[in-house]
Amino acid sequence: MLTQLADQLTTATDHEERYRILLRAFQDLVQSDAVALLRMNGETLTIVACLGLSPDAMGRSFKITEHPRLEKICKSEEGVVFPSACTLSDPYDGLLETDDSAAAHVHSCMGLPLLFNRKLIGVLTADALAIDVFTHLDIPLIKTIAAFAVTEMHTSQLIGRLQNAAQKMDRISRHLVEDARRSAGMDLIGNSISIKQLRRDIELVARSDFSVLITGETGAGKEVVARAIHALSIRREHPLICLNCATLPQNLVDSELFGHVRGAFTGATTDRAGKLELAEGATLFLDEIGELPLDDQPKLLRFLQTGEVQRLGSNLTQSLNVRLLSATNRDLATAVKDKRFRADLFHRLNVYPIHVPPLREHPEDIPLIIGRYCEMVQRQLGCKMVRFRPDTCRALQLYEWPGNVRELENLVARAILRAAADQLEKDLVVVAPHHFGGEMLSTVSLNYTEKETDGKIGRIVKPLKSATDDLQRDLIQAALMNSNGNWAAAARELGINRSNLHKLAKRLNLK
Repeated sequence: MLTQLADQLTTATDHEERYRILLRAFQDLVQSDAVALLRMNGETLTIVACLGLSPDAMGRSFKITEHPRLEKICKSEEGVVFPSACTLSDPYDGLLETDDSAAAHVHSCMGLPLLFNRKLIGVLTADALAIDVFTHLDIPLIKTIAAFAVTEMHTSQLIGRLQNAAQKMDRISRHLVEDARRSAGMDLIGNSISIKQLRRDIELVARSDFSVLITGETGAGKEVVARAIHALSIRREHPLICLNCATLPQNLVDSELFGHVRGAFTGATTDRAGKLELAEGATLFLDEIGELPLDDQPKLLRFLQTGEVQRLGSNLTQSLNVRLLSATNRDLATAVKDKRFRADLFHRLNVYPIHVPPLREHPEDIPLIIGRYCEMVQRQLGCKMVRFRPDTCRALQLYEWPGNVRELENLVARAILRAAADQLEKDLVVVAPHHFGGEMLSTVSLNYTEKETDGKIGRIVKPLKSATDDLQRDLIQAALMNSNGNWAAAARELGINRSNLHKLAKRLNLK
């Protein structure tokens, strides 16, 4: 029997099949109606495999102090066979697989503790509906099967931990690759007063482990600030784990943040660590925290209060050491008043608030930002030196930038692409206002009537005729670009006769 059992265990493909083989051999040996293998999790026993119990038994867990028979088995060294007259409640009453509910009460019960290096890791139990079933047992053979069960349970736990560790490292590696891609070129650029103050706030809070709430408009650079805080913190040797709350389906927020165990919901085929577990010892950045559903906020609040998380579908909690950074473009104080965000969570997140100023409040930094971004676009396009005309920079500084730095980067990339196409044979690519197309035309027109000396009325930027010629030239080129080089369509867009447009273009050296 033992030889056959060893052969079957050797050829089995996974631990679930090996558990079934062990339980079948144990059930045949003791002649019971039901057998179960339970794993010790803290002070609780959880069924990992069973035969003869009802289907819902696999979802059960038993707190040892609430089940005196299991408690007695756990405290024994050789195992326990309970007499039929035992009055202690049986944990399997009503759970045996039988059509007769009245006969589902267990009458014979036995159990063996499973010890590895003298540490209890589980329990093996057998139950029968008849009386005095376990009176003549082959104890040495039973202990041998129990030893097989101990080895199998320890090995499966070890493999499980290794698999979880490998999966965690794989996910962290993918996060690092994605992080490197996203953070390329992401620096806090500028010498304005507001950016200098922002740098001071970052340096101050980075040294602590405080939770930081980063606020600001869309595209202002909240993620850049979060990365700067992490880069200056004591956790900088670990990855920055990012999660955008706005991109998560509502039914997956709990799983993404806190993880889940197999069977927690439809499609949960394996255990999976959440973002908080992946960020153990590191930093978690929750972008768009204002989009976190109200139902999921209490669990995040509990983590901030206790440092403990619980996977979806699990009864176990684990303590984590994670620093939390969050960002939002919403007014969370107003959301709290409107009952759309929890006040207690808001105060936990807002230990140290940092506001990222919109681009229109520090336009003097625009030339620096353009210079840094030009280097990236040059490498991507493989073009030569790129320069922005002074009037182009002034036009960009006058624009309101509703999309902030992100909008600036997108428009600059398109303008450089258009300028490079116009100047294929030149060593220097010069970006003019018209390369921004219709998006900047209104700002370009303002640029030519702008007067400058420290923002006060002073001398005209250039002579009126020269400014008028430049404006007409840029408007014509923009109209041609919008109409794909069709002169008739460009004339209609500009509201002039086509022949007059041709004459004007020749005078401006555009033809």
